[in-house]
Amino acid sequence: MNSSSVAAPVAAWTDGKRYLWILSPLLPLLALLGLGLFHSTGLGLFAWSGPIILYGFIPLLDWLIGVDRNNPPESAVAALESDLYYRVVVYCYIPAQYALTIYGAWLVAYGNVSVWALPGLVFTVGTINGIAINTAHELGHKKGELERWLAKITLAPVAYGHFYVEHTRGHHKNVATPDDPASSRMGESFYAFLPRTMIGSLASAWNIEKERLARSGKGQWSPDNDNLQAWAMTVLLFGGLTAWLGWAALPFLLLQAFYGASLLEVVNYLEHYGLLRQKGADGRYERCAPEHSWNSNHIVTNLFLYQLQRHSDHHANPTRRFQALRHFDSSPQLPSGYASMILLAYVTPLWYRQMDPLVAKHYKGDLSKANLYPPRRAELLARWNNRPLDDGKPVLFPGSQAAAEASTTAPTARYQCTDCGYIYDESTGCPHEGFPPGTRWSQIPAAWPCPDCAVREKPDFVPVEQAKAEA
Repeated sequence: MNSSSVAAPVAAWTDGKRYLWILSPLLPLLALLGLGLFHSTGLGLFAWSGPIILYGFIPLLDWLIGVDRNNPPESAVAALESDLYYRVVVYCYIPAQYALTIYGAWLVAYGNVSVWALPGLVFTVGTINGIAINTAHELGHKKGELERWLAKITLAPVAYGHFYVEHTRGHHKNVATPDDPASSRMGESFYAFLPRTMIGSLASAWNIEKERLARSGKGQWSPDNDNLQAWAMTVLLFGGLTAWLGWAALPFLLLQAFYGASLLEVVNYLEHYGLLRQKGADGRYERCAPEHSWNSNHIVTNLFLYQLQRHSDHHANPTRRFQALRHFDSSPQLPSGYASMILLAYVTPLWYRQMDPLVAKHYKGDLSKANLYPPRRAELLARWNNRPLDDGKPVLFPGSQAAAEASTTAPTARYQCTDCGYIYDESTGCPHEGFPPGTRWSQIPAAWPCPDCAVREKPDFVPVEQAKAEA
């Protein structure tokens, strides 16, 4: 963990971002302002305020302001957790979210919306309701009955009530394994992931509730089914708005809900991409650890998303409130904030170019340890295993002339540690360090320490012939 987490007296520490957390409930208010300006001026640009904020404003501020790795000291956590102010910040998102949804539906029904502005309204309302799933995420993990009900209410406008069940009792159990529909696989595009996760999460949530109710002697269609309760809220909301505004409102509500749900799933896509918990000798997956989530400390996105980007600590401590989540040095870091990475996820070649090298680096070139997309498994292993890595980026992209020449020559070079005499032989590699037989010396990271003495690093090794000559 970062050294900033060392315990300190509570009196000596204050939350420097205390009043900046208001940015999250401010988000739907900004979108409401955009819709109000659209209504009063007729300028279609204002109808697109949601995407402009999400894809433009937040990434720009992330780039300008940068990161914050500071952690609250453990001695301050109890006071942070009990501070009602932070709960009110979360609660405030919900009425603004509902006001925006109702206003957007009303504009579609009665606002004479142009062809250019109509998709803007869909994306703006969908953006706010999609981000609201993060509000439901924060609430749904808590033990209080009020917060759990508020989580279901928050999910109603996005028609994704089963998230309340599947995330807490499915995703957290199966995260970073092939069993989890919400964990993306290396080599899997977002567009392949989206239907898999949407269908898989729905099925998982239904089965989870079916099994829970069966243990109490109740049927799956019981009124106690959390899925049915959450979905009923959506039916009530959408049905009421349609009865009031007419049938024109229903397609709008469904489209914005689908887009909003896709925002949740694109975040799921980038949070665990390619990461895999290993199985032990007993056939069980290892416990989820910081290295099984991609994290980011970009401060602006964290302020808007209740520190969702400190995802490793969330998985380790699901009930810990957002203001107390910590950064871990051992967690893999995304090159930018979630808002920026979403844009990359939409452009598959750019996503692969940025993230596949990072996955390869994370597993030290041994992709047998990664969560790979089955249809592309053989291709990915051939392409990335034993490739030269430099800060997560390939020194030579697959298919280059130099890489092709290297692959035609048998690996025979041997290098010796100048401290203990350990010899690295390309033909045998160093499997227990993640370098299988055939791994070239040029593919070993410069910071790799000698596996025997840990005193010398790669630059201190010399060819065996040179070592013999100097002996």
